[in-house]
This record gives sequence, C-alpha cells and structure tokens, in this order.
Amino acid sequence: MSIDLAFIGTSIGFGGVAGFLIGYAIKKAIKIMMIIIGLFFAALAYLNYQGIVTINWEKLGATATGAATGLGNATGQIAGISDQVTPTLINFGIPLTGSFAVAFVLGFMKG
Repeated sequence: MSIDLAFIGTSIGFGGVAGFLIGYAIKKAIKIMMIIIGLFFAALAYLNYQGIVTINWEKLGATATGAATGLGNATGQIAGISDQVTPTLINFGIPLTGSFAVAFVLGFMKG
C-alpha cells in the first residue's frame, strides 16, 4: 500500500486555504450584518422616542423569539442531511477536513 504524499499535501493545503478564507469571510459578513441590524434598531428607538412611530416592543420581542425558534426547528429537521454529509467528508479524507476545520477556526478568529 503506497502513500501518495502529493495528494495529502494538496489536500492539506487546499483545505487550509479554503477553511481560512471561508472562516474570515463569514466573520466579516456577521459583523456587517450585526452593524446593520443595530443601526436599524437604533433608528427605530430614535423614531419611537421622537413620537414619529409607535412600537410595541413586547410583541416585537415575542415575534423575534418565535421566528428564531421556528428557524431552529426547521433546520434541525431537514431529512437525511446527516446521511449525505458524512460520506462526502469521508471520501475527501481526514487531511482535507482536518486542515479545513483548523483553518476555519483560525480564519474566524482573525476576521
């Protein structure tokens, strides 16, 4: 049984670069999205303070909680997702997925 070092090196390199870039991009996207959401709620609070709009904050909070719960339930009940993901990751091998996971964490921390 021969070990193909070139394939292992390529898998580690590609997984590392892709994981870092994806982690970095996701962190930046989350930051931008949080800034936009924060500015939106600050604008709503200001308009409410000025008396231009009236906001039922309790109902808004209940609606947001219900939406988050519904989204969590919907994504947790996708049929067969674990059956499809696991064989695909195993086919690529441990070097690719391991380096991807480590680099993803590093990219997410740097972003």
